[in-house]
Formats: sequence, structure tokens, C-alpha cells
Amino acid sequence: MAPQTDLVNLFALDNSYARLAERFFSRVKPTSVAAPRLIRLNEKLAWQLGLAPDALVRPEGIEILSGNRVPENAEPIAMAYAGHQFGNFVPQLGDGRAILLGEIIDRDGRRRDIQLKGAGRTPYSRGGDGRAALGPVLREYLVSEAMAALGTPTTRALAAVTTGDTVWRESPLPGAIFVRVASSHIRVGTFQFFAARGDVDGIRILADHVIGRHYQHCAGVPNRYRALLDAIIKRQAELVAKWLLVGFIHGVMNTDNMSVAGETIDYGPCAFMDAYHPEMVYSSIDRKGRYAFGNQPRIAQWNLARLAETLLPLLAEDGNAAIKEAEASIEMFSAHFEAAYTAGLRGKLGLLQPHSHDLRLAQDLLDCMSANNADFTLTFRRLCDSAVNPESDDSLRSLFKDPNALDDWMKRWRHRLAEESVTANARRVAMRGANPLFIPRNHLVEEAIVAAVNNGDFQPFETLLAVISAPHEDQPEFGRHALPPRSEQIVTHTFCGT
Repeated sequence: MAPQTDLVNLFALDNSYARLAERFFSRVKPTSVAAPRLIRLNEKLAWQLGLAPDALVRPEGIEILSGNRVPENAEPIAMAYAGHQFGNFVPQLGDGRAILLGEIIDRDGRRRDIQLKGAGRTPYSRGGDGRAALGPVLREYLVSEAMAALGTPTTRALAAVTTGDTVWRESPLPGAIFVRVASSHIRVGTFQFFAARGDVDGIRILADHVIGRHYQHCAGVPNRYRALLDAIIKRQAELVAKWLLVGFIHGVMNTDNMSVAGETIDYGPCAFMDAYHPEMVYSSIDRKGRYAFGNQPRIAQWNLARLAETLLPLLAEDGNAAIKEAEASIEMFSAHFEAAYTAGLRGKLGLLQPHSHDLRLAQDLLDCMSANNADFTLTFRRLCDSAVNPESDDSLRSLFKDPNALDDWMKRWRHRLAEESVTANARRVAMRGANPLFIPRNHLVEEAIVAAVNNGDFQPFETLLAVISAPHEDQPEFGRHALPPRSEQIVTHTFCGT
């Protein structure tokens, strides 16, 4: 066994959040598990973090990844936060099953959190067991790594570990721990925690910490807290635009699930759309469609308005002036979102030069897709071939319930393409970079989870992970992973992992 000093060197943690006031968190150690076994280590990410993959796969490394051994320089904590859950405010939530080991400076000089999700009870568990089942761990691993490969800001998967323990939900399930990496785990709900207590000093400390960690350019401006709010809003608007451009539905956009770093966080009942419908909902707990696909920009703006409310005491001494500052900032969300979303749609359609009618052209295609039950991902991918060769149109039209419904739009689109002096091959290359072939389709994710949970077979998980890690490549040997589900394979509901 490697000496303890090797483990200390392996995780050279620096814990800036744990140096804040004690009311920001609770100190708690992970609960030991019976028999940890490594399912998967993200070796590329480990290297990027300055960690040694060959050490992490050894028994001592797995002990750390499972929470059975805490590095000497770690200061494990559970973070306090509040949040609006489906519009209802809960003044105290916090990490009920996640423990932050500490922070690490990666090879690019970026500070990253290392968190164990499913590591046992904390003071915020609210009667829960603090554990995670294997299925949700595999889902978060797959979807977060798919999002990273798609170029969408996201938390990352460093490792997944089975615990050898059983967790009880509706039935007994194998336990697991997800080792998550994030730019930080500070949420809109973290600010709400202090605002609910009238703790203006806590809000100021937190805001200064976020500026120093994520938005250093705000530090030197006259009203740094307005600049901070502006920066968070812009980053979040651009993030949600990226979600819509790949057909992603978060499923539970509560304020405690919105990172102020602008990363996608907390993959619970999330899903990627198959057939395009803007009102699509997969989450089993979203019974009224609050977080439907097309509603995500509006909810993001609503969440950010809640953030702005917490910052009012910092924006201006006069209350009315502070409200005007907040309102002006929130109003910018729509412009930021539309700019990012329109630019992304333009890229998906192969349009390299902006035109005022491009958004209308894109929306008309989406409307046609919705009316004809067309697959979101494959429609745009096959459009890449149609941009080069009209003979490919039949493959695209076959995705539509009424293939003729697309004809008028295709004429308008080709007329628009002809306005640009771009070679067909250059356009195709650009479009393929904007339009993935592979996403973690819901039926394939379920297939991987069922095989692992019921049979201990992780091969479907490994295969799907490999495929979605190169989403824009053809990979003809994995053709079935690009196809929409057959009728009997359609997943209608996804579930939260708690």
C-alpha cells in the first residue's frame, strides 16, 4: 500500500470556500462504505486536474474516491443553501448527500471543486439517507460527459464507484458514489440562504468570493455587484441557449440547481429530446410543465430575478435605485439569450453571415419539425448532407410524418444559402461541427442503467460513454446509437436521483 504521503500529494487540495465563515457550511466527513469498487475513472479529466490516474485506480485511490479515506489536506464540508423548488421557497436546503472534499488548481490554473455525491448524511439531509443509487450515478456520468463533449458548460464526472452497500428507494438498489468536478458549487440558492436570514454581510462575503473566483473582471469597476449580476446573467443566458441548441431539458430548474458559474449542474430527471416539441417534459416530478423544453429561458430569467433580489442591498444604498439597477440587469437576459440562440441556430443551418430573417427561417423549420414529429438531432444532422447534395433530401424528408411539409422551407433555405459565397464542403464541415450525430438518447441511457443495476453488466454503459464522447464523428459501427427509439423503446418519464 502506498504511504499516506503519496495520497496527500495525489490530492493537493486548497480549500478557499472552507475558509469562509462557519455559517456558510457544515464540517462533515463522508460515511464509510462497505466495499468500494471503481466503475469508471475519467483519466483525461484526472490528468487535467493534475492527478495521477494510475494512483487513483489503486486501492488507496479508490478509498479516497469512495470517501473511506480523507486526504490530510482535505476539509470536507456540506454547503448551505436555500432555493425555490417549483416556485416555492424553501429557506434551508443544503448538500443533503454531497460532501465537498476541497478544491484543486488544475493544469490551466483554474480552481475546481472535488465533490463526493452520495457520501452519506449531512446536517442538511432532511431525513434522507445521504446515499446515491447506482442508476442516477451512471446517468449523471453519461449526461455530464456528453454535455462536455458537445461544448456545453457543465460539471464533470471524475469517477463513479460502487459502494457494496444497498440503498432503499422503492426497492433495494446497489449504492454508488459520483465524484463530481465543478468550477464551484455556489448556486443562486446559496445567495438566497443568506438573504432569507437578513444576513447582508453574508451576501457581501459570498458575492466577493464569487467575483474573486469566477468574475475577476468585475473587481475593479465602480459598482462591482451590478457588474457581477450582469456577468452571471449573460453567462446563464448563453448556457440555456446551448441547452436548446442540443435539445436538452434540465428537468428541475430550481434556483438551488442553478450555478452562478454558468455551468449545467445537478443532472436528475434530465433528458435529450427525440422528436422535437417545445412543450416536451420528461421529468416525473414536473407535472405542470414548469420546466418544459421551450420554457427554460423564461425560468432561467425568473431564477436570475431571484438572485437580483438577494443583491439589492449591495446594488445601491437607496432601495428604489437598487431595484432600478436590478431590473435593468434582468432585462438584458432576453437580448443575451436571443443573440446566443440565434447565432447557434444560424450555425446549425449552415449560415455563416448574419441576416435579419435568419431566426424566422430557423423557427419555421422548428415549427415544421414539431408538427411532423421529426427527430431533433437527426433533422439537423441530415441537413448537413442536404447542404452539399440535394439528392440527400430524401433521407431528411423521411424523418417527417408528412415529407412534403418540408419542401417549401427547403427552397427558402437553399435560396438563403446561395446568398453566401461559401464552398459546399466548407459549409458541410461547419454544419457537422454544430450538429451532433450522437446524444445520450434516453432509451440507451436506460438500457445501460438496467444492464448495470440488474445484471452487473457495465458494457452498455462503457459503449455509450465512448460513443457520446465523440458526438460529431460518424462512427458507423455504432449506427444504432444514432437512431431514434422504436415505439416500444420510447422513454416518457425520467426520475430524480434522490
